[in-house]
Amino acid sequence: MAKQKIDWLMTDMPGIMFEDTTVGRLKKEVWDMSEEQLDAVLMEYGIPSEPELGKAGCYIQNTPRCKVIEKRRKNDIVFVPIGCTENHGLHANTGLDTFMCTQILEGVRRYTAKQGCEVNLAFPPLNYGGHPYHHIGMPGTINMPHEVVVETLIYCMLGLWNDGFRKIILINNHGHLWMLEAAIQEFCKRFQLPGLFRTLEWHRAVREFFIPNNKPDSLDTTFIHADECETSVALLMFKDMVDMSVAEDKWGEAYLPDGHFDKSIEPLRRPHRWSEGEGHASIEMATNREGVVGTPTIAEARKAKRPIVAILKYLTLLNEQILEAFPAGTVPPVEKTTLRTEEEMAPYLKEPFSEGWKSVYEIPMRGVFTKL
Repeated sequence: MAKQKIDWLMTDMPGIMFEDTTVGRLKKEVWDMSEEQLDAVLMEYGIPSEPELGKAGCYIQNTPRCKVIEKRRKNDIVFVPIGCTENHGLHANTGLDTFMCTQILEGVRRYTAKQGCEVNLAFPPLNYGGHPYHHIGMPGTINMPHEVVVETLIYCMLGLWNDGFRKIILINNHGHLWMLEAAIQEFCKRFQLPGLFRTLEWHRAVREFFIPNNKPDSLDTTFIHADECETSVALLMFKDMVDMSVAEDKWGEAYLPDGHFDKSIEPLRRPHRWSEGEGHASIEMATNREGVVGTPTIAEARKAKRPIVAILKYLTLLNEQILEAFPAGTVPPVEKTTLRTEEEMAPYLKEPFSEGWKSVYEIPMRGVFTKL
């Protein structure tokens, strides 16, 4: 049997390469862009723009129902921004994680609308979110229990599915990924519904652009928390929520030699993800009451342009490739992706309120994972 061959697209940085796929080629294109080209892309997506949470026609919840249905018939993908309420230092807002996601997704919505395949956005279901243990006790950080986060997401997804949005993508910006993964796995085990369900940490998806490099617009440090990276993104996307006059730098305290645990976006390929343990480093209340891990004082909006362009273009590609594989109103094969039959699912997969449609809340529950 021949060995699998993987082709790579190399860069001027020895540790950064991209797989020769549509995704990798897209990233390489962004890697090679001039700053003028980056600005042109940002303009296409309307970045920066004022937040659109209260602007009519931008989210499912602020759009007349007739127009929601009209949009869904062309594109039944829904992006769901996932953030939290968390102390990000005196200089930044506690809703920073949420606004990072909403501002990025609003840009993607604006762009796809111009292309005639406008993606749907749902209001953030987690305004508070779950948190890792080392955030416990911090003023400004509101910590919801694991079960609350998971169950909230499960029933958010169920309601969206019932409304015809059967391709649900959770876009995350916060350190509670394991809860989002648990929600998707439990949703699928509990309800056995066909569709596309995934979660994506946007900064991890474009991690190569958060690693210091030789470009004049490069960041000087890699992504951690309320640091140069997050503050640079905030300055680009929602600068009025940031007050750099009070920014202060602070690093954490670790008790093992460096090299075991990776940083927030796993840029160094170390043995452990940052979330795979506790006790090897201090909690914020003990050594980082500033709410910062890193150097936000050196942040600049310019440094965030390349990673933001990368995620905008990636999410656009994702939207296009999902619709190409499964046009609006279709889902992956029922009998190959669930333990249900096509015949059983037929009425539930119809458009809501069309002839013969049944609500998913009527579907018989089955299997050992059924929640009583």
